[in-house]
Amino acid sequence: MIQFLLNDTLKSERLDPNTTVLQYLRRHLRRCGSKEGCASGDCGACTVVLAEADGERLRYRSVNACLTFVSALHGKQLLTVEDLRHQGRLHAVQQAMVDCHGSQCGFCTPGFVMSLFCLQKNSDGYQREQALQALAGNLCRCTGYRPIVAAAQQACTAKTPDQFDARQAETLARLRQIPAADESTGDGKRCLMPQTLDQLAQWYVQHPQAKLLAGGTDLALEVTQRHQDLPLTIAIGQLAELRQIERGAQLRIGAGVTLSELYRALGQEHPALGALLQRFASQQIRNQGTLGGNIANASPIGDGAPLLLALDAVLTLRCGAQRRELPLDAFFLAYRQTALQPGEFIESIQLPASIPADFRIWKVSKRLEDDISAVCGAFNLQIEDGRVRSTRIAFGGMAATAKRAVACEQALLGARWEHASVERAAQALTQDFTPLSDFRASGAYRMLVAQNLLRRYFIALSAPATVIEVTSHE
Repeated sequence: MIQFLLNDTLKSERLDPNTTVLQYLRRHLRRCGSKEGCASGDCGACTVVLAEADGERLRYRSVNACLTFVSALHGKQLLTVEDLRHQGRLHAVQQAMVDCHGSQCGFCTPGFVMSLFCLQKNSDGYQREQALQALAGNLCRCTGYRPIVAAAQQACTAKTPDQFDARQAETLARLRQIPAADESTGDGKRCLMPQTLDQLAQWYVQHPQAKLLAGGTDLALEVTQRHQDLPLTIAIGQLAELRQIERGAQLRIGAGVTLSELYRALGQEHPALGALLQRFASQQIRNQGTLGGNIANASPIGDGAPLLLALDAVLTLRCGAQRRELPLDAFFLAYRQTALQPGEFIESIQLPASIPADFRIWKVSKRLEDDISAVCGAFNLQIEDGRVRSTRIAFGGMAATAKRAVACEQALLGARWEHASVERAAQALTQDFTPLSDFRASGAYRMLVAQNLLRRYFIALSAPATVIEVTSHE
């Protein structure tokens, strides 16, 4: 059984763990404000907000209800567009949408309203870039975005306390009274909810056929798009041990750290990493998706893998009480196949304590945001006295797995850092990759993009003033 607050109402539910929050709202509760536009986390029409205890305050996260299984609600407060109106008056973000003419057909409007609500809760005043990031996961096909951005400016500039602020202390107390749950069951399906890392390791050895459920942004597609059943899942999002970032001789990132948490911890300190994370899907996905999950699903177009390959990442894998370390470039075996053994999972990712200043990563996609890469290239070279002393170059979208460009690296290693060497290395990329053609890009286009990204890296290091870094909307 799971327990959570639906606004200020305590809910205790026994539900099929394959049920998404969107299905629960619309089919079980007849709350139809949240819309299903894509069932894949692309449009944002189903956006809802989860609030959970963060010290002595509530932390609000916008999520895609279509990709969030009901087990993720346990111990949290769920807020939907129906909850915002209070004492017969629209909430400030709803009123801003009215005042700024931010809605036409209205289908996408509830999702925009909830993204605006979350933005208002998490911001101190209006910042255009922050607003655009918060809204990037919501698509509108008729209004246009200018009036919606104007609504964000009005709502955040004239921010006033609301009913949720007034009840914050009470809500925190009620959330803390909800006991831990170790299982969610319904309709013959089970979701195990371990409370410690040791318990997870024990249960996964006992049930190696189970699907590990972190953010679920990829796994949920098995249900919503492929109409498959997940008879047994093991949820890991509640494990604080997997959500730690430790600094020391190495930078150790827990596999359960969400992409939003990673950005807050490292994005400002490492601009190249921050720029990529800002373009990693949408805010709703980043609030749910984890770095470990992005690696474990072994997608050839996952943006995390090229980044980590170029930084010489090492994984800590655990099976029962046993741990082993494996370099990431030995982890991917073939398309969607990894070196994980039955009952084994990623516990953490280790990186160098500091990311080199010359590290760069660039993503090329059809849309600036909320899109999957056609090509993602990561470059980490050490250059001393005009020569290349070490090389790590990795690409996503160029092969069946994300992989290093070994021939390209060898062409550069020991060479002078000059245009001719870079051109030879660009040609060597044809030995590393034979990219496929699909609806995102042709193979020829992908190869040219990869070569041009290498040339861009040369220019970025040799003449940085001539390179325009696309890191904002301004």
